[in-house]
Parts: sequence; C-alpha cells; structure tokens
Amino acid sequence: MRSNQSFMMIRLFKLPAICLLFQFFCTVLVAQEKNKNNLPIGVFDSGTGGLTVLEAMLTLDAFNNITGKPGADGKPDFDKEYFQYLADQANMPYGNYAAENKTKLLKEHVVKNMDFLLKQQYDITRTNAAAGPKQSVKMLVLACNTATAFALDEVKQFVQDNGTKAPVVGVINAGVKAALAYQSSHEKGAIGVFATAGTVASDGYPKTIRALAASMQMPEPVIVSQGGFGLADAIDRDYSFYVDTASAYRKDYKGPSVNNIKYKIDTALLNVYKFNKENNKLLCEYDDKGKCLDIQLNDPENYVRYHLVSLIEKMRSQGITTPMNTLILGCTHYPFMRDTIRNVLNELYNMKFNGQYAYRSVLAKHVELIDPAVETAKEAYIEMRKLALGNNLSKQSNKFFITVPNKSLKEVQLQPDGWFTYEYKYGRNEGANKPFVLFTPFDDKNISEATYQRLKAALPAVYRAVQLAK
Repeated sequence: MRSNQSFMMIRLFKLPAICLLFQFFCTVLVAQEKNKNNLPIGVFDSGTGGLTVLEAMLTLDAFNNITGKPGADGKPDFDKEYFQYLADQANMPYGNYAAENKTKLLKEHVVKNMDFLLKQQYDITRTNAAAGPKQSVKMLVLACNTATAFALDEVKQFVQDNGTKAPVVGVINAGVKAALAYQSSHEKGAIGVFATAGTVASDGYPKTIRALAASMQMPEPVIVSQGGFGLADAIDRDYSFYVDTASAYRKDYKGPSVNNIKYKIDTALLNVYKFNKENNKLLCEYDDKGKCLDIQLNDPENYVRYHLVSLIEKMRSQGITTPMNTLILGCTHYPFMRDTIRNVLNELYNMKFNGQYAYRSVLAKHVELIDPAVETAKEAYIEMRKLALGNNLSKQSNKFFITVPNKSLKEVQLQPDGWFTYEYKYGRNEGANKPFVLFTPFDDKNISEATYQRLKAALPAVYRAVQLAK
C-alpha cells in the first residue's frame, strides 16, 4: 500500500523536481512511461469495416500536434503513432448474435479479441507463425458499433481487471455527437439510424441520442431505426448472404427474400426497390413456367436498396411527419456504400406515382450522412492527449490481423468457402473455452482481391499501410 502511495505522490510532481530527490527511481519511471507511450494503438472490428475508422485516424488533421488544441496544422494528428488492427472475420457478422439470442457469446468473442490485442506476446498455439513479434497496445478503439453497443462495459471491466489501464474509445457516442451537431445548426428533422440488426436491437443509438439531446437542452428528437440485416455480411462477402460467382437461386442463402418472414421482400414494392438485376445481382427461384417464386439479393447495392426502402416505408406506416434529414451510418461497413446510399435516397426523394411525390413527406431533400469514423478518431486523439500517451520514441510498423476458423478443432463445420457455417457460428455457446479461431496477419487468401481493390479505392491510406505490412 505504501509503495502505491509513493508512486501516486511522485506522479503529482514535475519530473525535473522529483529527479533531484529520487534520481534512480525517476530514471526507471521515465523509461517505463516512454515504453508505454511507444506501444501501438489497437483498433478492432468484427471485419474490415473498422478500417474506415483507421483511415480517419491515419488522415485526421483536426488538431495542432504541438499544443493539442483544435485546428489543423497541416500534419496528420496520429503521424507519430502506429497501429494494430484486428478483424474478427471468422465470427462476424456480429449483428446477428442478438437475433439468435447469443449476446453472451458475442461479448465473449469481443473480450477474447481484446485479450489478444493487450497481450505482449502470442499464444503460439493460436497464432500463425508468420505474424512476427507482437506488442501490447496502449489504447483500444472499438471500431464496431455492435461490439460497442453490447460489450463496451465488459471491455472496460476487462481492461481494469487486466491492469493495463488502456483507455477504451467506442463509436456510438462519437456518431451521436455529430448527428446532434448537425441537427442543432439546421432545421429540425428526423434522425435515422442505419445499423446492423444487433446494434438496432441493443437500442444503443436511440438511448444515447435522447440522453445527449437532453443534456444539450434540445427537443426530444424523432428517431427511426433500420437494421441492415445482411448488408455488412455482403460487403465482407459472407457466403450466407452474397456469392459473386452464384448464378442461380441458393438453398443456403440467409438474407432478405420474398419468403423470409422477418426480412420480407415486398413484391408490391419492386418498382420502388429498383433492384439491380445485372450480372446475377438478383437471383430468382423459377417455377416450370418461368415465374419467379422467390427473390434473393446477391450484391451489396441491392441490400442497400431493400433496407432504405424498408426504412422509409416504416416511417410512412408509423405516421411520422417529420422528414428525415440525418442518417447515422451506424455500422463501420456502411461508409463503403456511401455513394449508393446517397443515390438511393435521391431516387426516393424524386420518386413519383400518379403524379405525386411518394416520399417527400418523410424524406428531406438533403439527408446528412453521419459517418462516426472521423468523430471517433477525434475522440481517440483527445483521449490520447489527455492521458499523455503520445509516442515519444520511434514509430514502428503497423500490423493487421484477422481471425480464421481453427480447423484443428474437430467439431468445426465449414462452408465451401472455408469459413464457419451459419449454423455452427451461431449455434455455439459461451463458456465452452475452446479455441474456435486462429489469429493471423492479413494475406491474399484470407482477404479477397475484391476487398483489397475496395480498400484501394475508398481507403487509400489504409490500403498503403496494409500493403506495407504484408
């Protein structure tokens, strides 16, 4: 107890003064602090969507690097920092765990991933030998809305129990702040939350929006949410939701369809969805007369079309008369589809039936798309400065990790593409204490060429960093 008190007392003094009194101890203390500062920042997501947050961190210039005060200085704010990124691809999509009543399993996954990032060395039985040396991380950025919504408290408790004192930053608060900032400076409109089904089920965004609006003495906002079931999965090319080589109706498809009771494609709205039918992006089950009996989505664009129409139709059916002018992209994968989302909203705003605009009563001409990534990057920088965690030694190489199925586990069930089957993924139970996954660096096998090309086009700073790390 006395040694802890002494340490706390030492922290109250400026280092030059204390060094005059305790020269040896001060030398050790400074070395420890420098070593901690020289650790990487950990960024985590269920897949590659969180790379949008990392792109924001790599390119952010919102602060003065010397003073830490707001204001660009022409230099990236994290210029001296380096990163460890982890995508839990084997266990994604996280958004479906709530629907399958497996939120405890989801929390367990998140905590296990935090354990990997915080460890100073690998468990050699769980990690690809090509990974090279590893360090612990000095900060955790949960670049995953579903993980933040369901497991933020568990992560903070784990960090506290772990004794690392690493700060934890999540994406939800950052996105809400940006949405309310837009609302406060524009005409009042409804706020849409477009997120994974799991994030929507958590009610994390509406609760945070209402609480923060109340603290800002703003009128209670009108909020409407849409769970983008299958969209993040399709973006990350999950076999159950999208197969780019498919040319016919699939029995193992899990996404929205005419026969899906919960996520039903309404055939009366086909002229509203305006699905893209080119290159097998829409698949049908035909009868012997050529009539389409069921419809399957087979492209991220069509998932966007289905869910945005569902969101707007929900507003009409609920009698909401405040047009939506703000849409939070509450999944880090969704900014990849920003242009498509913008185009579909414009289509819906201008859509007419019988000479009348169909959706202008619920949709504003301009809808501000809120990407929480930049705000999360700002929050991480502020936290780093507040805790004096800036790197003061040499900058090292970034590392990118992904989880893959542990095929040595006899019970593992895999799809034709080598990833867990849907039934196995969501059929497991928490507390099994089994090594379901292995941690391995990004490579050309576990990350598709199409994904790399998407990163190259949308996230150039991340793409360069990934290529350098390979």
